[in-house]
Amino acid sequence: MSAGGQARRADVITRRGVMLVLSSPSGAGKTTLSRKLLASDAGIALSISVTTRPRRADEVDGRDYHFIEAARFEAMRRGGELLEWACVFDNWYGTPRGLVDEAIANGRDVLFDIDWQGTQQLREKARSDLVSVFVLPPSGKELERRLRRRAQDSDGVIAGRMAKAVDELSHWAEYDYVIVNRDLDRAFAELQAILAAERVRRGRQTGLSTFVRRLQAEL
Repeated sequence: MSAGGQARRADVITRRGVMLVLSSPSGAGKTTLSRKLLASDAGIALSISVTTRPRRADEVDGRDYHFIEAARFEAMRRGGELLEWACVFDNWYGTPRGLVDEAIANGRDVLFDIDWQGTQQLREKARSDLVSVFVLPPSGKELERRLRRRAQDSDGVIAGRMAKAVDELSHWAEYDYVIVNRDLDRAFAELQAILAAERVRRGRQTGLSTFVRRLQAEL
């Protein structure tokens, strides 16, 4: 290896990964923001949840969710294979533990598209690694418009999602950051700024002590 290559490796500061959680009422924009972040930042990967709900026409098993039977989900929950789990609209969702633990320990960031129930469980188990962001719609009228624009659900389902949003919104104060999604580009820029800041948080950079000692020895 060249001297330049050795210098570059010496400059690397090891860190723990960030567990970045995005939550919002259905239709407020968290899934769109998640997809934009994953497409633009190779340093973060999506935690793919398991779920018992039926697969939608535009979804791919293993990309959007791992679609499993209720019996398998219960076995994973009882066996300690899930970091968090929640029941949403009569369907179960959960986060597999193994791959997330490995990624965080190796300094890789993981994105979670989960609700407030799952976020509470992650906070109990991994508070120092967790960064939580709640996405708000600009208005109730706009939230309903976005739900109808998706054209994926019946009027009854949309009414149910609007009613559930009232409860979901009551949990906004439990999150580290809140983004009001009036404009997608602005909301996305705010999300990127949050992640950039959290990546250089002192307590997360586990290799700082070694780096500073080496720096002192060079002076």
